[in-house]
Amino acid sequence: MSDTNQEFISRSRYHLVEDFLPRIERCLERLTDEQIWWRPNEQSNSIGNLLLHLSGNARQWIVCGVGGAADLRERDAEFAQRTVITRGDLHSLLTRTLADVDATLAQFNPNQLLERRTIQGLEVSVLEAILHVVEHFSMHTGQVIYITKLLSASDLHFYDL
Repeated sequence: MSDTNQEFISRSRYHLVEDFLPRIERCLERLTDEQIWWRPNEQSNSIGNLLLHLSGNARQWIVCGVGGAADLRERDAEFAQRTVITRGDLHSLLTRTLADVDATLAQFNPNQLLERRTIQGLEVSVLEAILHVVEHFSMHTGQVIYITKLLSASDLHFYDL
């Protein structure tokens, strides 16, 4: 087993579960259900939509694409949702998804990172699929943080020593 391959998987798991998720959780703690579903205009996504999208994307690419589970994702529904889903339910969905992603990556053989998979109609390596999810999660976590700061006018204290 390559140490580099193992480290890539280990760091990917770390960023998803121990870095990005706690930041999103801190944001959810500061917002009401109504704020979580606020959007500045119809062309923009609410935090609620972003969390549905992150859950759908991570499950499709890792649990299904890498792990082989059945892909039942309805991507358009993630963005079409307008009815309020509570903060608790969104948090449960995201934590369940990331637990499944983490379990899939924990069981994955790091020597198979260059194997090819078809995900969302794209032919990609497993390494590319994992990298896609980490990068995608990072980008939308930043959006959640920005919207939270905008609505709460507060410092989220991510870097307090």
